[in-house]
Amino acid sequence: MQETLFSRAERSVPRLSAALNDYYQLTKPRIQVLLLITTAGAMWIAGKGHVEPLLLLVTLLGGTLAASSANAFNCLIDRDIDLLMERTRRRAIPAGRILPWQAALFATALGVASFAVLAAFANLFAALLAISGIGFYVVIYTLWLKRTTTQNIVIGGAAGAIPPLVGWAAVTGDLGWSAWVLFGIIFLWTPPHFWALAMMIREDYRKAGVPMLPVVAGDEATARQIFIYTLVLVPVTLVLYPLGTMGWIYLLAAGALGLWLTHGAFRLLKAPNDRKESRSLFKRSIFYLMLLFVAMGIDSIFLFA
Repeated sequence: MQETLFSRAERSVPRLSAALNDYYQLTKPRIQVLLLITTAGAMWIAGKGHVEPLLLLVTLLGGTLAASSANAFNCLIDRDIDLLMERTRRRAIPAGRILPWQAALFATALGVASFAVLAAFANLFAALLAISGIGFYVVIYTLWLKRTTTQNIVIGGAAGAIPPLVGWAAVTGDLGWSAWVLFGIIFLWTPPHFWALAMMIREDYRKAGVPMLPVVAGDEATARQIFIYTLVLVPVTLVLYPLGTMGWIYLLAAGALGLWLTHGAFRLLKAPNDRKESRSLFKRSIFYLMLLFVAMGIDSIFLFA
């Protein structure tokens, strides 16, 4: 009897581990790193280089729970699309390992937990902003824009730009001009970033019937839009200097990073059908945003010393 129970326990451990991993993957953890960096960066700037460790921890936890909720709802709603796309058809919901009602319950629980954590340990305003981010991403982007317009990423990018507002509000309880500039930076960064990805996997989106810009307008038109958005993004990043929010270190870093990103966008503009260039710009955009916020942190050390 003991051997039988032991054998059953041995077999149940891998199944439990696999199930937990499936739920974990619903939250799309890989894309959350940038959200946490922008949240922490906004908090650091709002606090003028001084943020209570507990407040930082609970705000990042609340933000993670909010993003996880939004991503899980996205996986639930897009299960029909995911089944048609090569890179997503093996996800837990389209593969049948997680049932829709289970995913809905999981996503709802994460959203409730996010609100509770932020309301209890940060403030109500930050909690409401996080919930609005979930709602915008799920209802406006996933349910509406994604399946109806090539501008889905442009408008839907507002959801990804909310984390720094949450971080700022958690520290100050309100939103100043600098917070909205951070929002604008991520809002303008989103189309070049995601359109570069869409160019890489255009055929997947075509099979699924998702009207991403490269599918509807083609690679050349997409590359032009990427270049235009990049040209608009770079000067917006510099606005933090005349506002007095950032100093010379950030200004120089933002200028150099902007030239680096613009160079990548220009290369794609000259070779829009080259998948190596779209992949290169996609990766470059990730490092660009990370390094931009790192520059904010470094600058803050000297500016607010």
